[in-house]
Amino acid sequence: MLTELEGGIGNDVLMGLAQAVGAIVLCAAVVALCRWHAVRVEREAAVSMARGLVQMVLVGMVLAVLLHGSLLIGTLILLMMTIAAAFTAARRLQQMEGALLLCFWAIAAGAGTVIAAMLATRSLRADIAILVPVGSMIIANAMNACAQAAERFRAEILAHVGQIEAGLTLGAEPAATVVPYFQSAVYASLLPRLDMLKSLGLVWIPGVMAGMMVSGASPVYAAIYQFVVVAMILAASGITGLVATILIRSRVFTSAAQLAFRPNETSTSRAALRQAHPVQ
Repeated sequence: MLTELEGGIGNDVLMGLAQAVGAIVLCAAVVALCRWHAVRVEREAAVSMARGLVQMVLVGMVLAVLLHGSLLIGTLILLMMTIAAAFTAARRLQQMEGALLLCFWAIAAGAGTVIAAMLATRSLRADIAILVPVGSMIIANAMNACAQAAERFRAEILAHVGQIEAGLTLGAEPAATVVPYFQSAVYASLLPRLDMLKSLGLVWIPGVMAGMMVSGASPVYAAIYQFVVVAMILAASGITGLVATILIRSRVFTSAAQLAFRPNETSTSRAALRQAHPVQ
């Protein structure tokens, strides 16, 4: 019996690898098409696909070992995912001091609050086989919301330096001068999740619902539970976007109420010098 089980698992792995090869070939064809149109993404695509495959195989191996682990183990796994998500989101804010901690606290606030609420209301069981996959979806969306809010807010500030300093000159409170950009950043982080919720069931049927139906759950209950998960993703994204933008806003101004964020003046001056004194 054990030999048959191992043989079945081995066959599944071989079939999965064959399917992965097919997916990689299709992606390679798309990358080649992009290159034909002078869009060069082959290196990034290759690295992304290699990392994605290796990471998912490792996750599968870890979950196979820890499938019946305790809530503590599941919590540690989600914490490691949150740290990895913070590193990923912080890459978009490389020039900002303390970006890693900022992203970590924002993602932890959004994802942690929602996961705790789902556990408290029994919308999510402490079983690691359910906690980790659902928690990872919430963390991943919180990561995207953090990156989108932070990047949008920072870009808006740098694009409106003149208006902000004019408001400060006229005596406006520092926080009041960035209110429109604060609102724009939070809305930008929520928009993809709002569209996802609007299109739920009409444009796409998410994997949680499909998996529950395959495992024998009632289609109606599976549909309701999928709505709960997507709604919680929206909540986590909203909290994360707000926290990230609030934390960045606290760094926009100095203690003397002066604007601390400015375009890269060094790059601008160098470009001006090159235009004024072109190399012969």
